[in-house]
Amino acid sequence: MAEIVLENVHKVYANGFHAIHDLNLQIDDKEFLVLVGPSGCGKSTALRMVAGLEEISGGTVRIGDQVVNDVAPKDRDIAMVFQNYALYPHMTIYENIGFPLKLAKLPKSEADQRIREAAAILELEPQLDKKPGELSGGQRQRVAMGRAIVRQPAAFLMDEPLSNLDAKLRVQMRSEIAQLQHNLAVTTVYVTHDQVEAMTMGHRVAVLKDGYLQQVDTPQNLYDRPDNVFVGAFIGSPSMNLFEAVLEGSTLSIGSQSIELPEALLAARPALRSYDGQQIVVGIRPEDFNDAALDTETPEDCRVKSTVTLVESLGSEKVVHFGLDATPVDSGDPDAIVEPHVELATVGRFDPRSRVRAGEDIEIAIDVSNIHFFDLAERTAIWS
Repeated sequence: MAEIVLENVHKVYANGFHAIHDLNLQIDDKEFLVLVGPSGCGKSTALRMVAGLEEISGGTVRIGDQVVNDVAPKDRDIAMVFQNYALYPHMTIYENIGFPLKLAKLPKSEADQRIREAAAILELEPQLDKKPGELSGGQRQRVAMGRAIVRQPAAFLMDEPLSNLDAKLRVQMRSEIAQLQHNLAVTTVYVTHDQVEAMTMGHRVAVLKDGYLQQVDTPQNLYDRPDNVFVGAFIGSPSMNLFEAVLEGSTLSIGSQSIELPEALLAARPALRSYDGQQIVVGIRPEDFNDAALDTETPEDCRVKSTVTLVESLGSEKVVHFGLDATPVDSGDPDAIVEPHVELATVGRFDPRSRVRAGEDIEIAIDVSNIHFFDLAERTAIWS
């Protein structure tokens, strides 16, 4: 077992593209850390530098007590799991799992024991005599995991291992991988573009954008206290609603409508006082909107009016689309779908008992205690 440390790591390609900028990250022994971000953010490049599949342009990578900048991938005591499984179609499952041990020239008796132990952990014992083509996608992914497990490495490195599976199987496999990592207690770095995977699997999550580390924290802290607009919008589904707003005293103007912020909130965030009379960015998560007809506790001055344009009933909740005449704010996520119609631009997650319908004028209650505030120019959170 080992910790993994990246200190001031850079990656610049021959064409001048700077993929990773000054990355500092420590993954503790036995920790499950997820690297997440949009396409092209550098997360796979960072993983490949740890693996030795990409040379670093500057900085230091350590695995355990060893600096591995110039150590060959095969000598780094890591095992990688890729999204395409990389199984040998002509070999049996037994042979695929045991292939790394064959290369290492492990005695047959010890290799057999490791293979069967891995197969038992992954519930692959009935499949050992089959070929990969006879297995489902989920079973093939388990075989790829088994091949990593038998090596008994200091760390697992996983690069989008579930991206080729259908949605239902991804949900099942992410829980299985998280449980497996917990049981084996092996340091794991896991790359994904799916923030739901990141939130449900990682002990901590590192968010990257354009090669820069934006924030690293526990999933709940990322959700509750994002450092900037990008993290606030990237973590959470549906995404945080972002608007330009003006704060004047305790009055927050969002477009043509205003709400009152409680004194307790302003006292807890004294830095907001310095933005009096200025434009700021306001972030409201979908679950902090609700049908005012079902919410008798939210004061009148914490409500806004709008017209419903679309209702998606999901059983446990209603996802309601509506419009506010405030200026929307781009989160900076290149993968985000920008809604061209302002009347659809705001999303709320309403109580399933709500009877709102498309085309209706409604009053919407806002849980103002959970509103997020960001500096308009810097896009950084206003907390203290």
